[in-house]
Amino acid sequence: MLKTAVVILNWNGLNFLKQFLGIVIRYSSGKDSEIFIIDNNSTDGSCEWIINNFPEISVIKLDKNHGFAGGYNIGLQNIKAKYFLLLNSDIQVTEGWMNPLINFMDTNPDVASCQPKILSYINKNYFEYAGAAGGYIDKFGYPCCRGRILTYTEKDTGQYDSYTDIFWSSGAAMLIRSDAWINAGDLIMIFLHTWKR
Repeated sequence: MLKTAVVILNWNGLNFLKQFLGIVIRYSSGKDSEIFIIDNNSTDGSCEWIINNFPEISVIKLDKNHGFAGGYNIGLQNIKAKYFLLLNSDIQVTEGWMNPLINFMDTNPDVASCQPKILSYINKNYFEYAGAAGGYIDKFGYPCCRGRILTYTEKDTGQYDSYTDIFWSSGAAMLIRSDAWINAGDLIMIFLHTWKR
């Protein structure tokens, strides 16, 4: 069985794929990992471009746009791996980015999922709104993150360079055990952990 499937959900994201997919391939391919694209019935030539430029990537074409959760839930049924590494198509990864995530999960079998710190592409010293350094739910049911409260994002000064329990990890960049995903079904609201960057 494949150890890690890096899975990107795409819908008419050709421009993002052209900008970021080559970098993902450079820093995510290996003997224990493979990259998959789940395509939500794109009409912008995304699938053709991937097949023509990166034939080594497996493309799972869906019959229509099933949205974010639906696209992943359907597409991941076709992938057999120990870990699913969900990654937005507009994320720029860095060299070695997967290793700490996988090492953490390998040594913590009780953890269902983890995520890296996610920094803004536009302002690289600040956290990204989508997930920042791991998510929480406050007592009123509102989601918040380490590094982001409402619309305010913090500057990354190393204040979250630590492992800690979190309530949710961001689908923008999340490593999850495939059996946890499958067993949870549509309910992925489980206690998760974040990773030191």
